[in-house]
Amino acid sequence: MLPRCAFSVCHVFMLVLCLSATEDFDWTKNDHSSFYYGTFPAGFSWGAGSSAYQTEGAWDKDGKGLSIWDVFSHKKGRIQQNETGDSSCEGYYKMKDDVSLMKELRLNHYRFSISWPRLIPTGIKSDHINERGVQYYNELIDNLLENKITPIVTLYHWDLPQVLQEKYGGWQNISMINHFNEFANLCFERFGNRIKYWITFNNPWSVAVEGYETGEHAPGLKLRGTGAYRAAHHMIKAHAKVWHTYDTQWRGKQKGLVGISLSGDWGEPVDISNQKDIEAAERYVQFYLGWFATPIFHGDYPQVMKDFIGRKSVQQGLGTSRLPTFSPQEKSYIKGTCDFLGIGHFTTRYITQKNYPSGRSSSSYFTDRDIAELVDPQWPDPGSEWLYSVPWGFRRLLNFVKTQYGNPMIYVTENGVSEKMLCTELCDDWRIQYYKDYINEMLKAIKDGVNVKGYTAWSLLDKFEWDEGYSERFGLYYVDFRNKNKPRYPKASVQFYKRVISSNGFPNQREVENWRRKAVETCSSSNQLLAAEEQRSTAANILRLIHDPLTSHMEMVTEIVVPTVCTLSILLSAIFLMFLLRRRN
Repeated sequence: MLPRCAFSVCHVFMLVLCLSATEDFDWTKNDHSSFYYGTFPAGFSWGAGSSAYQTEGAWDKDGKGLSIWDVFSHKKGRIQQNETGDSSCEGYYKMKDDVSLMKELRLNHYRFSISWPRLIPTGIKSDHINERGVQYYNELIDNLLENKITPIVTLYHWDLPQVLQEKYGGWQNISMINHFNEFANLCFERFGNRIKYWITFNNPWSVAVEGYETGEHAPGLKLRGTGAYRAAHHMIKAHAKVWHTYDTQWRGKQKGLVGISLSGDWGEPVDISNQKDIEAAERYVQFYLGWFATPIFHGDYPQVMKDFIGRKSVQQGLGTSRLPTFSPQEKSYIKGTCDFLGIGHFTTRYITQKNYPSGRSSSSYFTDRDIAELVDPQWPDPGSEWLYSVPWGFRRLLNFVKTQYGNPMIYVTENGVSEKMLCTELCDDWRIQYYKDYINEMLKAIKDGVNVKGYTAWSLLDKFEWDEGYSERFGLYYVDFRNKNKPRYPKASVQFYKRVISSNGFPNQREVENWRRKAVETCSSSNQLLAAEEQRSTAANILRLIHDPLTSHMEMVTEIVVPTVCTLSILLSAIFLMFLLRRRN
C-alpha cells in the first residue's frame, strides 16, 4: 500500500552525498517538460497490485492465525469508523473472479502478498504449518500462470503474526530475523518452482515509522526517537538474510530474483538556487528512501543520517547514537542483496530547512531530519490528504535512484491515486489523468537511461486502507463494500489503462485523447448499473427490516429512522433560520 507521509516539519545542516555513488544527482536540473508521445521498450511488464490483509478477508477462517492488523483494527478508535479488514474484498473466496478481471485488463503481472499468519498461524514454523493456507496460494499462483499472468510475490506486507508481537515485541526484537527467514524459506520451498520475482518487504519505512514511532499503524507503538530505527535495522538484516538464503539454497534450481519494495516521495528544494534548500531536499530523500536503499546497495546508512542522528544524540546526553550501527561483517553481508529494486511512489513535497531543538523529550525521526515539508496549493488532491498529483517528481526520483545506486533494475511496485467521495462515482477522470501523467514521466525516465522494467498500478481493487478504513479508494475496480457479495465494477480508468497496456505506451495525441473519451463514455453505463444495484440493495434491506421486526428493530432505527429524523431536523432548522432572517429584514 501506500505510504502515509506525515506533515511533519524538519531541518538541515550539511549535505553529504553518498560517497560510493558514481556521480552526483543534479538538483538544479528542474525539467517539467511537456507530454511525450512514444512507447515503452519491448517486453516491458504492466501489472496491478494488492496485499493480503487489505483484500483477502477470511481473517479467522481455514486455520489462519491472528495478525497484528487483526488485533489493531479491532481496537476502538484505531481505524476510521472502527472498520476492519475482517471481510474486506473477500478476495480469499473470489480469487478466480479477480484473476478474470486481470485477464480482461490484459495484465502481464500481478503483485500480491502472502499472509504470514495464514501459512504459519503463530509465526513460528516449528509450531504448525497451515496446509489450507498453502493450498490457497497454490491455487492463486496456478490460476495466474494459466492465464499467462506473472506472479510477483511480496513476503511481508505488514501483517506480522500477533504471537510474535506479543512474545518478542515484533520488529523491535532481533529474533524476528530468523523467524522471517524460516517463513520465507517455506515460501521458496512450496511456491518457488513457479515464482520468479520475490519481494521481501513492502515499504519498510511505513512499518518502522507508523508502527513503532507514531503508532498510527499496527502494532501501534510510540517509541519516539528509537523505535523506528530499531525496527528498520532488524528489517534490513532480515531482508539480507532472506536474500542469502535464496541465493545459496534456491537460486540455482528456481532461477528467480529477490528484491525489496521501497516507497519514496520526491523532495524538491523550495529554492533550487539555495544550497541549504538543496541539502534539506537531499536529506528528506535520504531519510526516506536512502534509509533502506543505501545499506542494501552500499552496505551502510546514508552518511547524512549518521551525522544528524549522531549529533542530536550527543546533544541529548546519550552515550551512543539512537541510530544503530552495522558491524563490518554485517555491512559486507547486506551490501548487494538486491536483484531488483521495487519503487513505490505517489507524490512530492517541496522541502526547506527548519531547525529543531535537540532536547531528549523532543527526539523523533521527524525532528532528526531538520526539514519542513510544503505543498503547492495548486497541486490536485482528489483523495488522501497526503497525496498530491505532482507527476514530474516521479521522473526526478527515478533518476535519483539511477545516480545513487548504480542504475539497478527497477520495477515500479506501487503508483496510483485515491478518491475520498461520499457518492459512488465510476467516471474517475482524475485517476485517468494521474496515470497518464505519471506513466509518461516514467517513460521519460527510461529515455533518460533509467533501467525500469515494469509498472504496477496501485491498486487492482478498492480495499481496506489501513487506518483510513474504507474511506479512501485506490482501485481500478470499485468494490461495493455494503453488499455482502462485494461485487466489483470497472471504473473508467480500467479502460484507459487497458489501452495503455495494449499499445505499450502512448502512440500519438489523437489516439490517447480518444482512449480517454471512450473510457468516460463506457463508465456512464457502469454508473447506471451500479446505481440500480444500490437501489435494489436498499429496497431489499427495507423489506428485510419490515418482515423481521423483532430481530431488526435496532437496525431499522439506525438505518432508516435516525437518518430520516436527521434530515427532517436539518430542513426544519433551515426553514426556521430563513424565517428569522426575514423577520430581521
